[in-house]
Amino acid sequence: MYQDIRGLKQEIRQYCRDFRVQMTQGQKVEYDAQITKRAVTLWEFSRADLVCTYVSKPLEVSTFGLITAALDLGKCVAVPRCLPGTREMEFRRIASCSDLLPGAFGVLEPDPEKCPAVNASGRTFCAVPGFSFDTEGFRLGYGKGYYDHFLADFCGFAVGLCYTGCIRKTLPRGRFDCRVDALVTERYIRRISGGLPGR
Repeated sequence: MYQDIRGLKQEIRQYCRDFRVQMTQGQKVEYDAQITKRAVTLWEFSRADLVCTYVSKPLEVSTFGLITAALDLGKCVAVPRCLPGTREMEFRRIASCSDLLPGAFGVLEPDPEKCPAVNASGRTFCAVPGFSFDTEGFRLGYGKGYYDHFLADFCGFAVGLCYTGCIRKTLPRGRFDCRVDALVTERYIRRISGGLPGR
């Protein structure tokens, strides 16, 4: 059964990868802008003292607009750094995107020499990446486990950023998979019934 779940997850990842590759650059820019616009209207974003977000790669929903919006509002913004030899990550505060350097898996990460580590609280807004999410807030990531490990102990508000075409009614789940509190796509915001207890 475990192997069947892994195979199904890989099929969904490939579908979502193909979906994103086939978008035109104009479509992607428009969708990313709509997702950012919706995300910053959330009450939890407005009240957040700390905004944690992934730094997007080309096939992901762009987070650079979200980072800029949060910094312009004077919020503390932190992005993840993968800890070598582990499946853990730490969030470090950035003052601008110039604080980012190439890190693990080709992802831009905060410069540990310049960016202090931060701790999440109940007033933390966290943007979470995923190839796909389902309507109950469960996510399908890259299979490394970094975000599931982080979300298991996260006490703030987690938001999945995803394209509508990659949302599924249900996703195959493992026992360590965690869900988010809301989904934001270019078409809608969906709050997840139950929220935090589902983690």
